[in-house]
Amino acid sequence: MFDLPANDSGISDNSELNIMKERNRLDPSKNNLVNCPMVLTGMSHEMRTHMNAIVAFSFLMKENCTRSSEIEEFSKQIFSSCEQLIGLFDSFLDTAIINSGSPNNDTRNCRLDNMLDDFFSECSDTIKKQYINELELMTENRCTDSQRVFVDRNKIFRILRTLFHISLKSTNSGYIKIGYQYSDEKLNFYVIDSGQGYFKCKEFLHTEDLNESLTILNDVPTAINITLAKKLIQILGGTIRLERNGLSGTGIYFSVPVKEVATPDIPKNKYVNTMISI
Repeated sequence: MFDLPANDSGISDNSELNIMKERNRLDPSKNNLVNCPMVLTGMSHEMRTHMNAIVAFSFLMKENCTRSSEIEEFSKQIFSSCEQLIGLFDSFLDTAIINSGSPNNDTRNCRLDNMLDDFFSECSDTIKKQYINELELMTENRCTDSQRVFVDRNKIFRILRTLFHISLKSTNSGYIKIGYQYSDEKLNFYVIDSGQGYFKCKEFLHTEDLNESLTILNDVPTAINITLAKKLIQILGGTIRLERNGLSGTGIYFSVPVKEVATPDIPKNKYVNTMISI
């Protein structure tokens, strides 16, 4: 079993930035993506960049490719640009919808031991499609086949997918580890990587002014994804924690309360199911 780390205060070492954040602490518009000029400007730039890449690689594939290896490489780049473009827009749109009102509740009766099997397969396929040969995906669940809870599975998937893409963006080699466990009517999840994104995640998770944070870090996709994950976790009544993994890797832990489904009193087969895919 794993323990959630102590809460990271998220206080920056930059005293001037701390003063500015304190001044803006009570102004909720500072963390609204739709009202943040840097987010909108960054979105426009990111979308143009990916569209230009798609057009350029398509042209090169048509005009200059004679070897299958070249076609495969350009196809990979086009796929990657499309995935990033769609993901960026979806995360921004989902966050804007949440800001405009309460999202639908889709709580269902779920069996815990295989709840994330489809998601784990999706993550593995994403890594394979992007030809990341030096990145290892590790998945782990610590739930028994008899445990069932009422949970909004779709929102859990959305949170984990968002956190996975944050890790994927900052981890070129090493590993990403995703896992979960059930304890005391809480589902505890974690996404841990060996990448370089800890300080960005820390800043965007705790910022009181997205515009100011983006001025410093200039990473719109990470800002949007962290904001979306945090909002969805809050909607589910959960908590999110962050800790450093190694020098600059990131461990993001979140917990959401769930209601256990009453089951017959039968012996439980406790186990840990771990998979590693390359």
